[in-house]
Amino acid sequence: MLFFLACAEKKVDSNQKEGLNSSDNKIAKTHTSTKIPILSFKELMPLLNKNNDSVYVVNFWATWCKPCIKELPAFEKINAEYKEEKVKVILVSLDFPEQLEKQLIPFVEKRDIMSEVVLLDDADANSWIPKVSEKWSGAIPATVIYSNSERKFYERSFTYEELETELESILK
Repeated sequence: MLFFLACAEKKVDSNQKEGLNSSDNKIAKTHTSTKIPILSFKELMPLLNKNNDSVYVVNFWATWCKPCIKELPAFEKINAEYKEEKVKVILVSLDFPEQLEKQLIPFVEKRDIMSEVVLLDDADANSWIPKVSEKWSGAIPATVIYSNSERKFYERSFTYEELETELESILK
């Protein structure tokens, strides 16, 4: 799979931080105290399969992916506007770990990203991509929205309105 080389921008028809045990993970931080856990896929799996009364919006993205960057404000707005409704947004960065301090953390700080951000450091994408979704080609952006009773996968970009519509379909 050309996972790290692919960055899909598919056209769509028009018709705080939660529970990571930082002592168990490598953590990067800068002088401004931004912390981004570095997780293997095995460590990420619990965030993709929580069984509680919340709805999770998990977005796979990277700082080098233009469609990903374009849609980030939609995820941030969902995070802010649905906080009281037990909606958790998790942004899973697929940036390279060696770029964490010089690229990812400054990116997160500059854009004042308030959603939970984790860095996935697992080179065996061929094994973990189908575990996220059998439908996933490996292109990003990609998003999983799930609750106890429902799970949806999207390999596409979102506007705020589109993302809110999908979220509302699971919140009902």
